[in-house]
Amino acid sequence: MITTLKKIFGFGPSVNYSELAQQDAIILDVRSKAEFTGGHIKGAINIPVNVLSSHLSQLKDKNKPIITCCASGMRSASAKSILQSNGYQNVYNGGGWLSLQNKL
Repeated sequence: MITTLKKIFGFGPSVNYSELAQQDAIILDVRSKAEFTGGHIKGAINIPVNVLSSHLSQLKDKNKPIITCCASGMRSASAKSILQSNGYQNVYNGGGWLSLQNKL
């Protein structure tokens, strides 16, 4: 059960987010439009998690690395699951956007 929780919340093996960004990873911010407008990672795409399933066409390449982020990591974990269940292969939960920004 602990392993499953770690996978869901992205606490598996260490991820080098800076390296992923250099590989042209998509930074997907799944917070609300208002939260995104209040501050975000430069170049991030904003698709709120509650509408992600109906906006997957914006993420055309299912093999391209995608790093999800939100305010704390909860919504980004949900987004990661949504993406993986729709065939996206390289999805990483970056957690909170401020923390992720420091790792890039």
